[in-house]
Amino acid sequence: MEHIINEVFEKISVMDFNILLFFGIILFLGSMGGRLFQKIRFPQVVGYLAIGIIIGQTGFHFITKELINTLHPVSNFALGIIGFMIGSELKIDVIKKYGKQFSTILLFESLTTFVFVTLLVFGVGFFLFKDVPTALSIALILGSISSATAPAATTDVLWENKTRGPLTTMVFGLVAMDDGVALLLFAITSSIASALLGLGASNPAASIVMLVYEIGGALLVGSITGFLLSRIIKSFLDEDRILVFSLSSLLLVIGLAQILQLNMILAAMSMGFFISNFAPRKSKETFQMIQKFSPPIYILFFVLVGAELNVANLSVLVIILAALYLVGRVAGKFLGAYLGARLSNASPRVKKYLGMCLMSQAGVAIGLAILAEKNFSGSIGDIIVIVLTATTFVVQLFGPPLVKLAAKKSGEVGLNKTEDDLLKTSVAKDLAYAGKASVLVNTKIKDLMKLFSENGINHYAVLDKEKKLQGIITLENLKTLIMTQSLNEFLVAHDIMEPVIRTCEMDTPAVIVREEMKKYKLPCLPVLDKDKAFVSLIEDNSIDKYISHQIWQLNKTIEALG
Repeated sequence: MEHIINEVFEKISVMDFNILLFFGIILFLGSMGGRLFQKIRFPQVVGYLAIGIIIGQTGFHFITKELINTLHPVSNFALGIIGFMIGSELKIDVIKKYGKQFSTILLFESLTTFVFVTLLVFGVGFFLFKDVPTALSIALILGSISSATAPAATTDVLWENKTRGPLTTMVFGLVAMDDGVALLLFAITSSIASALLGLGASNPAASIVMLVYEIGGALLVGSITGFLLSRIIKSFLDEDRILVFSLSSLLLVIGLAQILQLNMILAAMSMGFFISNFAPRKSKETFQMIQKFSPPIYILFFVLVGAELNVANLSVLVIILAALYLVGRVAGKFLGAYLGARLSNASPRVKKYLGMCLMSQAGVAIGLAILAEKNFSGSIGDIIVIVLTATTFVVQLFGPPLVKLAAKKSGEVGLNKTEDDLLKTSVAKDLAYAGKASVLVNTKIKDLMKLFSENGINHYAVLDKEKKLQGIITLENLKTLIMTQSLNEFLVAHDIMEPVIRTCEMDTPAVIVREEMKKYKLPCLPVLDKDKAFVSLIEDNSIDKYISHQIWQLNKTIEALG
């Protein structure tokens, strides 16, 4: 059956499809895969990757290598958005607070991983290759690449689970920074490997200069663009215009980074950092709009990442090296993160769970492997590429679930909810006034005045003897009545009540409650139970009070986490 399916896909040239049809197919399949994996309690990114693996180079070859190369701009755009959103999390006050922890943990988790992988691969590789220069060269290059962490899959899980706290802050700071360490280590080890293999005079100094140019130039381009954009959007009120300028600036940074051969993720990250810190009010809207815009781009990116992985025809040698690489990388990340966190007096949750968040590898690691293949053409380059492809296949499947588990264990899931998030998960019962908010139809005016003066609400429901809703009394109307006419001592609630325009039930979603109150300009909304009996009232300021209280509670929880 599989042979028949493969033949069918080989006869269908994907390049002959309308590109919009192709995007539609990928987005549909990717969304279905993400939804399926969510239902079985896996991060949706694993579903995207799984779909890519099934229809890509490892599976049915529906997505060809040529098409993947053609669609690299989509992947670059996705990586740019990810870098931009990471930058939004790096506030100056956060860097001041966690700067020492960032640098210490970064140094330990990167270098410990490098040492572990290098020693393991060299120790066994010496017996496999029977040649010290070859074994040491492969070990050094794989060790340098192992220090990189893929920000895409890691941050996607954190955003999906609305996490916030010391662990999340540390992860956002590390996943982009350790790519810079990987680039530095790769530049040094490539020069050493070239000398060991006799591939011409190595020039470590030139490699370091190029590295400084790649990282420093990226930070400079991103910072200048971010600073200029922060100045521009400060005067904008139109959300559409803010979105257009933000996306165009991001595309400009990504394009410049590619032309100038700079680190694209760091360029986008520094742009996001500047907007976040120099235009804090407008940046919140900007990042929210980009986040709403980005899901289709993420799906395309992760499906293409999965499609590019090809682990077919693995030799015993490659399997052994891949296993050593995985063991060394996992042990190095866990131990290095723990030691760095302990030495920098990081939160206990960071010590325990940070290593679990640093497993994924993809873009930078694969890119460095391809660069190694070009620099060391032949069997060494091929071995490095295949080992990285095979291990990426593995860590991209178990890495995201580990991030989700770490976030859950640390207690940070659901602490980064926005106003919209809180409303989507709330119902009318949550917004309603907790105390008594009703009077009977025969309640006298003087008693009403006493109620309004003693309680903190501005509206009361008027009920009959059967506790059925008859009308609404507002404080404003009562004040107007007092000012415009002398009160008759025989007036009761029934005489001055207003008709009820709309009601809601206890389980009515808060989003609908807000829409109803805005649409009909209601000062309050009565809440009824399933039997249509009155329960309570939602006032026009109840939603704001509820949201403010919920955010205050979330912030208290985050502070308690350390």
